Amino acid sequence: MEPHSIVPQEEWLAARRALLAEEKALTRARDELNRKRRALPWVKVDKTYAFDTPQGKQTLADLFDGRSQLIVYHFMLGPDWEEGCIGCSFLSDSVDGLLPHLAQRDVSYVAISRAPLAKIAKFKERMSWRFRWVSSFGSDFNYDYHVSFTPEQVASGAALYNFDEEASIGDEMPGHSVFYKNEAGEIFHTYSLYARGGEPFIGTYTHLDITPKGRNEVKNLGEWVKLHDRYEAGSGGCPACKK
Repeated sequence: MEPHSIVPQEEWLAARRALLAEEKALTRARDELNRKRRALPWVKVDKTYAFDTPQGKQTLADLFDGRSQLIVYHFMLGPDWEEGCIGCSFLSDSVDGLLPHLAQRDVSYVAISRAPLAKIAKFKERMSWRFRWVSSFGSDFNYDYHVSFTPEQVASGAALYNFDEEASIGDEMPGHSVFYKNEAGEIFHTYSLYARGGEPFIGTYTHLDITPKGRNEVKNLGEWVKLHDRYEAGSGGCPACKK
């Protein structure tokens, strides 16, 4: 950590007020960006997707759970993976406390992965998470929303990820997608984000960003983040952390 100036309280207050002006400008800019996000056009979802859930086979419409808005987290856990992605797990550690508040605002939340349901359930129990998590194994869902890729796509260096051709991807990548269901039961895709777009949902980062050392990373979270039950056992990373 670089050395810092030590100043009287009055000088610190002046510097803090100057930074506050920039923080307020960023807040106003974020509000405007959120307005533009809500104003994006929508795409009607005409394909019927089926998911394996603890309640049996369910459609995308079922995942709304009686609400009109649905946030899907594309959690990186492939069919042949032994455990979930480090970065996705880091984000998911911040989710459970949000669930009752999202439900109060007519929003349901679900994580979706291509791993079989039994593998998802085992890892979810290990991590002590409560959020809903279902399997898209055998479905086109992950491919249609550009978070899963065939070996040929990975090798091509030209698969569509984060709205551009991306040369450096793995077979599974992270992201969020948002859907709306109207009273007629029609479903619309309203928004998606990928890669570092998901950072605002990581509560640990939000707290670290206000500390003197900050994130204390050279490149990405793969340098230090571990599954929360492994901080004494070893490290790990994921293909998406560098994004």
